[in-house]
Amino acid sequence: MKILRTPDARFANLPDFAFTPHYCEVTDPGGTALRIHYLDEGPPSAGPVLLMHGEPSWSFLYRRIVASLAARGHRAVAPDLVGFGRSDKPADQSDYTYERHVRWMSDWLAAARLSSITLFCQDWGGLIGLRLVAAFPERFARVVVANTGLPTGEGFSEGFQRWLEFSQSTPVLPIGQILAMGCRRSLSEAEQAAYEAPFPDESFKAGARRFPALVPITPAHGSVAENKAAWKVLEGFTKPFLTAFSDSDPITKGGERLFQDRVPGTKGQKHVTITDAGHFLQEDKPDEIAGLIHEFIASTK
Repeated sequence: MKILRTPDARFANLPDFAFTPHYCEVTDPGGTALRIHYLDEGPPSAGPVLLMHGEPSWSFLYRRIVASLAARGHRAVAPDLVGFGRSDKPADQSDYTYERHVRWMSDWLAAARLSSITLFCQDWGGLIGLRLVAAFPERFARVVVANTGLPTGEGFSEGFQRWLEFSQSTPVLPIGQILAMGCRRSLSEAEQAAYEAPFPDESFKAGARRFPALVPITPAHGSVAENKAAWKVLEGFTKPFLTAFSDSDPITKGGERLFQDRVPGTKGQKHVTITDAGHFLQEDKPDEIAGLIHEFIASTK
């Protein structure tokens, strides 16, 4: 497995991102060592809030939420998935599979020794994060899902179909523009450049290219059986489980109902709709999300 590592200079002077990088090394079953980057801010003794990003973003997406949670006394932990951010990037698309991502992040979670976790997950952060909940339910105290799902081969939205076709056909994957198009507010040129920072050229984007094709939207896709097994665990998950989907996401709109219908921990929770927010609601409403997480933790201790 050929591994690419983005030069540190690419991450200098990013807006609102003066965080100390932390690293953990995991070993792929094939023997390749992979370095995973994560943010870790706030009191080390506080219960961790695990913030998981999706496609094609990285922990920069959570910069304002991390700062706000840390200021409120929480420990905010935001990893970069393999292939994204400051984490290592396998160079070949064939090196990326759903199950490998779950394995890599499972190993990272065990090495980080996190427990009593509050999970906030969006996009692929949910596809992977909810698999972690199913694999290690004892480590999680509560969950917030936003603009995500855990698909089992039963179809997809028109919005996702358009994204899949674009991501697999465009000769240059414009990461900054993709983030901007998925927000209701206008991202500055500096913010868009920050989303491009992990990718010096197209060779670094194998993970970003591959992710859309890995979503198990048909019975023939990989990980359908594994996700069905994860749903069995979630259908017995009684710890607090909150949905916080946005009102303006064409890809996941309405997806909160599946969680509310199937996960017992959703019962009696004050589910919310984040208004005037797109797919990347962390960019549109970071203060509202940080406040929501803070209040959720306070009300479910």
